[in-house]
Amino acid sequence: MSLALLPLLQQFVVLLAALALFLSFVLLAQMRLVAAIHVFAWQGALVAAVTLTVAVAGAVEHLYFSAVLTLALKALLIPWMLHRLVRRLGLERHTERLRHPALVVMAGVALVIFSYWLVLPMVEQGQAFTRNIIAVSLALVLIGLLMMVFRQQAVAQVLGFMSMENGLFLAAVSATAGMPLVVELGVAFDLLVAMVLFGVFFFQIRESIDSLDVDRLNRLTEVES
Repeated sequence: MSLALLPLLQQFVVLLAALALFLSFVLLAQMRLVAAIHVFAWQGALVAAVTLTVAVAGAVEHLYFSAVLTLALKALLIPWMLHRLVRRLGLERHTERLRHPALVVMAGVALVIFSYWLVLPMVEQGQAFTRNIIAVSLALVLIGLLMMVFRQQAVAQVLGFMSMENGLFLAAVSATAGMPLVVELGVAFDLLVAMVLFGVFFFQIRESIDSLDVDRLNRLTEVES
């Protein structure tokens, strides 16, 4: 089944998911930490828009609340908490250069191709919408993991972790018409607790070695051993 034959709202969901995937590449290559937080906020807004569109298309009432919760949490509250954390750590002008940016972006493209190859068996069943959403969601998760591996700044790695969660949430909402409301509230609470814990850990690390560069932590481990 071609994408052009899908209902208009499903095509819009696929478009929003594709934009979220594009922002994952922007997040992966973004050198300025503050700008990366802005990109993550826009990605969260797109996930909230996907949730709202699925709620309208399927007339799923609890997804309206999920859309508002996602927008408030991932597009507003968590980016605000990260901004405040960055200001308190004095990282407003921090920039981080990737060692091999072209290779990292090519690796991200390879992960997208791998994601579509992995869900290729769905083609035989004609599930074009589900296939594309699952592929994009898996690509979001893998690119977030790639960001956690290649970025050396701890806050940037947290953004990669949050981007992975966006991918998982996108798959749950789009492919299965949403998780139970109790589960979504639990996930939201876990994200808030994780942000608080990340902030505490960052201040402890900064006081100990005066840096949030993970590569410096690795060098300290090598010296101690």
